[in-house]
Amino acid sequence: MPVVPPGPAAYPGTAPAAYPEHTAGPVTAATAPVPAPYPEPVAGPVLAAPDVTRPGPVVPDTSGGAPAEAAPAPRAKPGRDRYLDLLRAVALVRVVVFHLFGWAWLTVLFPSMGVMFALAGSLMARSLARPAGSVIRSRLRRLLPPMWAFSLVIVPIMFALSWKPVREEGLWWFIKLGSYLFPLGSPPYPDESGSPGGWFELTWADQAAGPLWYIRAYLWFVLASPLLLKAFRKLPWVTLLAPIALTAVIGTGLVTVPGTFGEGLLDFAVFGSCWVLGFAHNDGLLKEIPRYIAVSSAAIVMGFGLWWASGHLTEEGWNLDEIPLAQATWSLGFCAILLVYAPSWQKLPGRLAGWDSLVTLANNRAVTIYLWHNLLLMAAAQLVDELWSVPWFGDTFGTYIEQSYEVLVLIAIWPLTGLAILAFGWVEDVAAKRRPRLWPNGADRGRKA
Repeated sequence: MPVVPPGPAAYPGTAPAAYPEHTAGPVTAATAPVPAPYPEPVAGPVLAAPDVTRPGPVVPDTSGGAPAEAAPAPRAKPGRDRYLDLLRAVALVRVVVFHLFGWAWLTVLFPSMGVMFALAGSLMARSLARPAGSVIRSRLRRLLPPMWAFSLVIVPIMFALSWKPVREEGLWWFIKLGSYLFPLGSPPYPDESGSPGGWFELTWADQAAGPLWYIRAYLWFVLASPLLLKAFRKLPWVTLLAPIALTAVIGTGLVTVPGTFGEGLLDFAVFGSCWVLGFAHNDGLLKEIPRYIAVSSAAIVMGFGLWWASGHLTEEGWNLDEIPLAQATWSLGFCAILLVYAPSWQKLPGRLAGWDSLVTLANNRAVTIYLWHNLLLMAAAQLVDELWSVPWFGDTFGTYIEQSYEVLVLIAIWPLTGLAILAFGWVEDVAAKRRPRLWPNGADRGRKA
């Protein structure tokens, strides 16, 4: 459902949907897909190619024997895979565009959430070469502080706009409020807050809290990954397809799991196969399968997803976010093809190299961009609305503003995203125990080179 130009009125709101990327709508859509938090860093600047230590000189054997061989160079740590970085950046942009225009076909063209969970699963499997406890602590340290910074802004605003505890829920309401600190469940928020026509329109809290579903899902996957990885290495195909089977049970109405646990379990099931597919990519399993078999199998799975979607369309049409089994199967097949054909790029090739700094910035600030993009879309819409209030300009160009409303919002969102990166992005560096940087687009690496 595309954005309806509201004129000078407040940007319209939409009712929350029942499923990740929970609203298919315009600027006011509640949730979005990422991404995954920026992965464990390699030593050195983010995009630096791995250092290769040159072997020292050959030291002759003074005893008269043959010269000793040069000492082998220590193995360099792997650098960033720029192909995966590019996919993550594209997924973020697709999320923003989808939540502005509400084009359902975007969920078919590029299933951002499945892509980001697959990338995150691959990185998690690589990290689990270290002790599982330290890996989980590291991931939580990276994930939670950016969310805390976000919550520190939106929760006080909710209370300032007259949000109050639900008396009937008693202590349970305050326990749910703790999801803003450790999101094992869905955090509460007021159904309506603010005022019509104001900067905080009635559904702003629903939209602001929407992206937190992804943080919850990512947390579940991180906590489950040590066991999932063990299961995958013993029974790879069973582990890969089990989430699809679970989705077929709880995502089709055969069995209903109520409450916030049911919401979390459904997200876990829908994107679980993509996460485990990341394990397969990391372990090299996909390379062991003949490419024609892998691609044809993926195409069959994707075909099933479209077939299922065609018989279960909602009022939002081909929005796969509203059709769990279709989302799960289409995303799995789509990600499998992306990873089967995955090149290994140490740097972006050809014309893509011109986007290097933006891809680097998006990856270094993926969590910040994801968490704040819904609020920024609302702010961008309000700024465009203000154009009608500008003397002479609004009267003269009002028709053009109305006709190009969504495009103007799309233009306005990127400077606002830059401001959010400057204001809050440094928290991601602190969480990762890196030196805080205002604009980590890789330019400092170029200067050092």
